[in-house]
Amino acid sequence: MRELPAWQITEAIQQLCVDANRVLPSDLEALVKQRSVEEPDQMAQSILCDLCRNLDAAREMGIPICQDTGMAVVFAEVGQELHIQGDFETAVNEGVRRGYVEGLLRCSVVKDPIRRGNTEDNTPAILHTRLVPGDKLTLTVAPKGFGSENMSRLKMFTPAAKEEDIIGFVRETVTLAGSNPCPPVVLGVGIGGDFELAAYLAKKALCRSVSQRNPDPYYADLEQRMLTAVNETQVGPQGFGGETTALAVNVETYPTHIAGLPVAVNVGCHVTRHKTVVL
Repeated sequence: MRELPAWQITEAIQQLCVDANRVLPSDLEALVKQRSVEEPDQMAQSILCDLCRNLDAAREMGIPICQDTGMAVVFAEVGQELHIQGDFETAVNEGVRRGYVEGLLRCSVVKDPIRRGNTEDNTPAILHTRLVPGDKLTLTVAPKGFGSENMSRLKMFTPAAKEEDIIGFVRETVTLAGSNPCPPVVLGVGIGGDFELAAYLAKKALCRSVSQRNPDPYYADLEQRMLTAVNETQVGPQGFGGETTALAVNVETYPTHIAGLPVAVNVGCHVTRHKTVVL
């Protein structure tokens, strides 16, 4: 049994919060820059170039990519042979508190969903924990802004739904969102499971590299068809039109009930942020 002190988790989460908010994953940044060259619409190309300059400025100046530094979503894969010395959830939230307060990141979490009242340290985090083989702890922090989160949707299809219906739902989600999620977007699509798992799969999909397609060729093809359908909407960068409405679509799936076909779309903005460390 390997021992891991809770303070190491706190320090790791603190750094992940800061790093994820300042530097975009390299493959996603490369996509933004690629589309700034390939986009045929002049206005859309100009906007994409502005987004590229923003990414460069954030890196050079050590400041957040976006003023909305998001709610901290933490995915933790905990090895079954690992013993954490101390309270795990407390350690995670303390890391978020330090990362946001000491890292001068905007604190956007309220104490109560209806009565509101800012917690002033961006805690608590949204924490998803999964037991896995081994003695390591894998932590992923994905700061999620709500301009894009608010545009996300879930639909309980019946098994009679066709592929075209699911693609249409994804396309409709982006069309309804318009400029609100700061396109070009990254879409996480969860298919299967039940009501809450479909949403979890969609959020988890946003943490997958945009250069990595679904390992199942069927779903890899579905990702491409969804991407094509979304870009045909001509919503374009920041909603001003053009061929670059989405940069990538990542699909994650899970077995489901014979009577159901849940589909969730979690919308990510052009700065779909996440960073991972293994302890």
